[in-house]
Amino acid sequence: MAAERAGPAKSRAIVIRTVAFGETSSVVTLFARELGKVRTLAKGAWRPKGHFDGGLDLLSTSEVLVLRTASGGLDLLTEACLEHRFRVGTSLAAVSGGMHVAALLDDLTADADPQPELFDAAHATLRDLSGTVMPDDIVAGVVVRAELAILRITGHGPALCECAACGAALPTAGRVAFGMLDGGTLCGRCRQGRRAVISVSPAGLATLRGFASPDRRSIDLPPAVGAEVRAIMNAYLSHLLGRPPVAARWLPHQPAPKAARPRGSRERHAP
Repeated sequence: MAAERAGPAKSRAIVIRTVAFGETSSVVTLFARELGKVRTLAKGAWRPKGHFDGGLDLLSTSEVLVLRTASGGLDLLTEACLEHRFRVGTSLAAVSGGMHVAALLDDLTADADPQPELFDAAHATLRDLSGTVMPDDIVAGVVVRAELAILRITGHGPALCECAACGAALPTAGRVAFGMLDGGTLCGRCRQGRRAVISVSPAGLATLRGFASPDRRSIDLPPAVGAEVRAIMNAYLSHLLGRPPVAARWLPHQPAPKAARPRGSRERHAP
């Protein structure tokens, strides 16, 4: 029996995932500005004379027409008019950054939950990364800024200016504890007895605060602090998702592998 349709809906959308379905069709996951995340069936998507004309390219933005289902099954994608194609330039880091952003949109959002601010932030990031010839330091900064924006908008933004547990002020000098399970920085009192805690340098914390600020203009992330910031973001996202973020392993400034820690150790420094 055919799925009951709830009517057509039009929206701008980012293509965040595609999976082949049969010989010519595809299951396409979209993050749409007016619809939120929708999972659709694009019939005949890969036919030579199909109706989508490049509008289903991964990471691209298109104007789409979706026939919604009332039964909770796949929606039917009937039109996709390409607005902006994500272009692969000379930077592998930029492509990896785009894939990472798409994966976060898929992992951190619920189906059919419109979030226009999140769409706008992701769309702007993908435009920055598309076809880029920017150096890795700039790409790294663009990605961290996007990660923190996505986390903030979805309600998972880490506390960086006060204790995540009690709201108290943080130490003004020296390293600061960052609790993965608590969602951000910890004061000395709340740090006691907690697990999954890393120690963040003053430079690393200042950099995270800067990238979390909407007023920040500079987007370069130099290697001197980049490895520490990347390690913090990798660890925080891993705790949030329950697994390492897949595309993050190809981002710039990956921290060096760590030596084994002594048994019973509860805190470690970010690189």
